[in-house]
Amino acid sequence: MIAIGTLSGIERLDAAFARAKNAGRGALIPYLCAGDPDRETTAAMLGALANAGADVVELGIPYGDPLADGPTIAAAAQRSLDLGTTIDDAMELAATASRNGAPPILMFTYFNPVLQYGLERFAEALASGGICGAIVPDVPLEESDGIRAAFAPRGLALPFLVAPTTPVARAQAIAQASVGFVYIVSRLGVTSASKEPDFDWIAARVESLRAVTATPLAIGFGISNAAHVRRANEIADGAIVGSALIDAYGRSRGAEALERMRAFLASLLAAPP
Repeated sequence: MIAIGTLSGIERLDAAFARAKNAGRGALIPYLCAGDPDRETTAAMLGALANAGADVVELGIPYGDPLADGPTIAAAAQRSLDLGTTIDDAMELAATASRNGAPPILMFTYFNPVLQYGLERFAEALASGGICGAIVPDVPLEESDGIRAAFAPRGLALPFLVAPTTPVARAQAIAQASVGFVYIVSRLGVTSASKEPDFDWIAARVESLRAVTATPLAIGFGISNAAHVRRANEIADGAIVGSALIDAYGRSRGAEALERMRAFLASLLAAPP
């Protein structure tokens, strides 16, 4: 196990993708919402993810206006907010898990909470907590100078999103600016396990991005079963699973939530019949 202080967040993330690649597979990147169904269960799940097969973790900071999140994640965020979960609570969950040997953790949030918290303060909280960086999906590339300036000196990852509607030239510019990995949105719309990813579109987009960057490419939105994970990893370098995981443990808590999480992640990694 590499000590948190030994490598930067970017380097730890790079190492996670490299380990998955060396094992002949893509990285598995589950998403949890901090504080859902409660902070104690989130902490337990974060502590169990390494042994459950996760390579990287996205930990969502609950927010009341989640533009990119579908009904499952939005509901999880609201449940967490109803319990009073704050940015500091989410950061502490991630920092504690990182100290205890969890896979590399990225926070997932939106720009308004970051701006209100303070860019420098937010970046410093990530770095001092051993958190690898953050995904902030509503920051356009042209307006990202401030957050990039706060993250870069601290060695923090900042993946940007490429959507199906993104023109190729712009997608390539986004990929070149992404740090840690490029987040490829599999289809139009918000996150949801009920809509199929468009793998034909993804394959073409990945080919165009491979020409301009060696940064890992991870596919999210709609990745919900083992077949999706296998297909995503045939095309790209990682698969992000959020809504389907939250659906799997539902409103369960404690040991039951842990067992449901483990069983679901095991199903994603299962060999084809």
